[in-house]
Amino acid sequence: MGEYNTLIYEALNMSEKYCLGKPREHCGVIGVYSPDKSIQVSRYAFDGLIALQHRGQESAGIYVQNGKGITGHKDMGLASTVFTKKILSTLYGNKAIAHVRYSTTSDSNIENAQPKKFVSTLGSYAIAFNGTITNFLKLRSMLEEKGHVFHTDSDTETIAHVLAANLLETDDYTQAIFKSMNELKGSYSMVILNEKGDLYAVRDPLGFKPLCIGQINNIFMVASETAAIESLNGTVLGDVAPGEVIRITDSGPVKEGAIKAERHARCMFEFVYFSRTDSRFDGISIYRVRERLGKILAQIHPVDADIIVPVPDSGRTAAAGLAAESGIPMVEGLIKNRYVWRTFIMPVQAEREDQVKLKLNPVRELISGKDVVLVDDSIVRATTMKRIVCLIRNAGANKVHVRVSCPPIIAPCYMGIDFPTSRELIAANQTIEEIRKFIGADSLGYMTIDGLMQGIGLPENELCLACLNKKYPIETLDTDFLERQLGGQKRVEN
Repeated sequence: MGEYNTLIYEALNMSEKYCLGKPREHCGVIGVYSPDKSIQVSRYAFDGLIALQHRGQESAGIYVQNGKGITGHKDMGLASTVFTKKILSTLYGNKAIAHVRYSTTSDSNIENAQPKKFVSTLGSYAIAFNGTITNFLKLRSMLEEKGHVFHTDSDTETIAHVLAANLLETDDYTQAIFKSMNELKGSYSMVILNEKGDLYAVRDPLGFKPLCIGQINNIFMVASETAAIESLNGTVLGDVAPGEVIRITDSGPVKEGAIKAERHARCMFEFVYFSRTDSRFDGISIYRVRERLGKILAQIHPVDADIIVPVPDSGRTAAAGLAAESGIPMVEGLIKNRYVWRTFIMPVQAEREDQVKLKLNPVRELISGKDVVLVDDSIVRATTMKRIVCLIRNAGANKVHVRVSCPPIIAPCYMGIDFPTSRELIAANQTIEEIRKFIGADSLGYMTIDGLMQGIGLPENELCLACLNKKYPIETLDTDFLERQLGGQKRVEN
């Protein structure tokens, strides 16, 4: 990795650690297929990654199939710094898959960056994957006993080996994928590109993560979010349904079949925070969900105040809904410095309070002398919210009421979200009143689980609410092992 890329990557990591410190998603995936072999699709893949950059900032990669095999480039850092015009011009091919990554189950290094290319006696293929395979160590151990050699500690490599083992039994890619899906436990939305130029889109039977399909003129595209397709002036054709395998052909997407499940488990945090506000998850508008959550917050936690101030940017839509329902005006009382990490001046040992001040600055003219309702999407450790409340008070607020559009998070996520361990989750260990005192708010109101389901518009058996109620949708989950794995990782403070 070049010196400039290294500076960008390290500065962004410091920004993540010492500023807002939100929970982070695992990955974003892209697949692009052009029936016209003269079209170079790497630029479409790159633009798609830019639209999905919020889903992962540690590494980025693009692999293409050019009729002679699979080749590509990946590196640590943002997509905009990993891919120069010169590099993109070398990625010639009419089919591609791409990936942005944030690690939750393995180390952050180039060896674990994606897409992951795998070469076997049956040919090569590449995988870009979003999620977490909860039984990957068990599968890995079984495969090692059969002679498989692993080079990384990522669950993505395990997926590749599982697929390779099943391809030994059948040369039908679709059947090999379905056999692999029956062995993999956990969350996964992924794209697979083989050396023949076959492009597959796959989603786990419970449907944890979003995955959609669209069309840009005569080019077909698979993406983690609808916003990635629409930002390229494309048309969203639909979603890869839970358990479904779709093959992209010259004529468009072909449904190869699906593994049915008794329930689904869409990640509720995609609706609350992770997905872009302009995206849709299985046809449900993220904007409308967050707006409804704000209105519901106003109903279950009414408050007498002068102004509503969103925590930018994730609290803005819920704050707008709360304002519409309550009649209290919303103002941009906190201004976010989007370029603080680019200054390269954040010392590792700096006080975290100073880093919050660098990232957020209150507008004193709007806040001074007012009773303020502060709206955010979630509270994890609560240390960041404590500092933001302090900023508002120092700007002259009379009272600070905090409203949160997500219910209290009481359990870790093992499906690809960087929540900390149970002992670090403040709501798992303290009452709401104790949290209110800790953050220094005059009142604290969380969304309820019933209110969340109402806002999303889906019942409990269509959502994963495990981090809210400890009801994990995968019964064979080894939570003790995964808790130890989480406890051994470096965590950001929130």
